[in-house]
Amino acid sequence: MNKSLRALAKALVGSMRDLLPVVAVVVFFQLVVLQQPLPNVAQLLTGLLMVVLGLTFFINGLEIGLFPIGESLAHALARKGSLFWLIAFAFALGFGTTVAEPALIAVADEAAAVAAEAGVIGASEKEQTGYARGLRLTVALSVGCAIVLGVLRILKGWPIHWMIVGGYVLVVVMTSFAPREIIGIAYDSGGVTTSTITVPLVTALGVGLASSIRGRNPLTDGFGLIAFASLTPMIFVMGYGMVAH
Repeated sequence: MNKSLRALAKALVGSMRDLLPVVAVVVFFQLVVLQQPLPNVAQLLTGLLMVVLGLTFFINGLEIGLFPIGESLAHALARKGSLFWLIAFAFALGFGTTVAEPALIAVADEAAAVAAEAGVIGASEKEQTGYARGLRLTVALSVGCAIVLGVLRILKGWPIHWMIVGGYVLVVVMTSFAPREIIGIAYDSGGVTTSTITVPLVTALGVGLASSIRGRNPLTDGFGLIAFASLTPMIFVMGYGMVAH
């Protein structure tokens, strides 16, 4: 119990330290550059306290829950020796964590609303919901495929730099043919997938898998899955735009 409290206290101090530069920048520009008092000081302090506590519990939760379970599942599946179940788990993990990603939900809803205002899709709630759902499922499918590709890279020892270069060449080529309305959304989709839910579990999967395979280095082979998860949504969403438009 004391060990858990010490870990929580350490995470709390770390969260405060990490947020300090952000607070300093805001205060400096508000008081020195704009020369205006801070509005709603009590509300700002309350919000800051909630952010610190949220970050603290989130980081502590990652360390005691998500990272260990991700690594243990990767170890267990590697020992089982079944490529099918390992691939199935990798795809399900990428798809499931992405489709539930809050940042992706927000971006998809905003994209649907803007598309309706621009006349790209109908203005009815049903059409906007369908557009947002299609965008979310497309991104989730792309991340599932990305994690599968990353797992195969770890298993086979493929060089990551050639795969990433090839992917971005494909992105540039598709940008020339994709509808203008979808290009910005596609590029942003690569960023929103690598957020609070997806990153911890995917990172734990890669490190755990590389640690379980003889001849693989967790430092050089275990990381890189997030790069694929950032790249493939751009390809899939532009493809989705070509079909949908």
